Amino acid sequence: QVQLVESGGGLVQPGGSLRLSCAVSAKIFSTYHMGWYRQAPGKQRELVAGITSGSTTNYADSVKGRFTISIDNAKNTLYLQMNSLKPEDTAVYYCNAHHQFSATTFWGQGTQVTVSS
Repeated sequence: QVQLVESGGGLVQPGGSLRLSCAVSAKIFSTYHMGWYRQAPGKQRELVAGITSGSTTNYADSVKGRFTISIDNAKNTLYLQMNSLKPEDTAVYYCNAHHQFSATTFWGQGTQVTVSS
């Protein structure tokens, strides 16, 4: 069983920045696609940013140019750097790991991000 533990959420003013971290309990980056999802109240969970086992990244249109997903293999940690935050970025952010050849998926517990003045 792989454990994903998010941290770094909080309250930030519009235009501010936050960096989310997802500590992973096993070395899986070579065989799992990793991603950050978010879910706002009353809305479906949506993919924000992803990075494949081959290090290809993709972003939701709403965050392109503002968010950056990255991996630190030495620390076994996934990151999401969020800049120029907007109130509509307010949501619970979840870390996800999906095996590249099977349906095996793991989720973190989520971290709240609130963008408000």
